[in-house]
Amino acid sequence: MVFFTCLFFGFIIAASGSISPSFLNLTVVKFSLKSGRKSALYLIGGFATVLFFQANIGAYFASVLMKNSEYITIIQMIGTGILILLSLNFFRLHFKSKGQLKKVEIEKSKAYIHGIGMSLLNTFAIPFYFTTISFLIGLDYFEYSLFNSFYFSIGSTIGSFTIYAVYATVASRIEDRLTTAATKMNFIIGCLTGVVGLGNLFYLL
Repeated sequence: MVFFTCLFFGFIIAASGSISPSFLNLTVVKFSLKSGRKSALYLIGGFATVLFFQANIGAYFASVLMKNSEYITIIQMIGTGILILLSLNFFRLHFKSKGQLKKVEIEKSKAYIHGIGMSLLNTFAIPFYFTTISFLIGLDYFEYSLFNSFYFSIGSTIGSFTIYAVYATVASRIEDRLTTAATKMNFIIGCLTGVVGLGNLFYLL
């Protein structure tokens, strides 16, 4: 029962985090249109490989936080700094793009490796898992252990792979809409992370 519970939450959380327009799923769409769905799946495999470890790291950090309350303030300070930096970065991406996102050129043979590299640049993943798993622990829906974290990460990998595979499959139908949404998404995420970061800063002060 624990296996299916962890698998379920991992799948739902990863699917929710992967469905919003971002440079990752936009790259999947562009690559699928250029090189075909099969090649795009190798790119997605690279994304999912890194995400498996990011979910594990997020789960571990969340367990440390919940068991060591004396570290909460320190972690909040670090998290606040990260959020503000992320906010500034998303605003930079928004104004730099000026409404246009460049097409990413990737060789078919290097799709998997490129997927790993791009996923490593996704700095939002670990804080995302850290926050969501902390929430689950607080509600007694998740208890950290190596096995539970492993099960959760498997579910996360399947969830993200599934969503990105859907993007690759329907690429020709959603390219224009996704591109438009992604250019606005940088600004929206910048506002959200900025508000949360400044809110935490005022709280700590």
